[in-house]
Amino acid sequence: MSDRLDAVDARILDLIQHDAALSVAEIADRVGLSSSPCWRRIKKLEEDGVIQRRVTLLDREKLGLDFEVYCTVKLSLPTQENLEVFEQSVKKWPEVVQCATVTGAADYELRIVTRDMHAFDAFLRDKILSLGLVSNIESRIVIRAVKSSTAIPLGLVSAYASART
Repeated sequence: MSDRLDAVDARILDLIQHDAALSVAEIADRVGLSSSPCWRRIKKLEEDGVIQRRVTLLDREKLGLDFEVYCTVKLSLPTQENLEVFEQSVKKWPEVVQCATVTGAADYELRIVTRDMHAFDAFLRDKILSLGLVSNIESRIVIRAVKSSTAIPLGLVSAYASART
């Protein structure tokens, strides 16, 4: 898809990923289009799956959810069935805000957000370990976030890079 993006599409994506609340008129003005063609481009980007969804980012600390942990999970027996059971379970757990299959000694890397150490312990015991599939968990508690971004590095997409020069 990045080959089919032109500089205007790339600029629209940059604007939207930094502020999804911008109106079509504001986006159109910033990229030098009228509203209708801009709206059509946005709709096409949505239809093509480039824009997956628009969300509101919340302040976890203000909501009392400032305990963040990265967990490396190794399954006892990583069969297709066990992998599917684990992945379907993870998708149901709101505490897991990210989950990725990884290379190396572990099977998964999870990013978990919860209230405190006690809530995290309950999550481990009542959810992850209760599956009976896990042989090892290594947890790393986040002390301080140095960088947190949801923005995709559009500078690596050729259309965006040419739009910036």
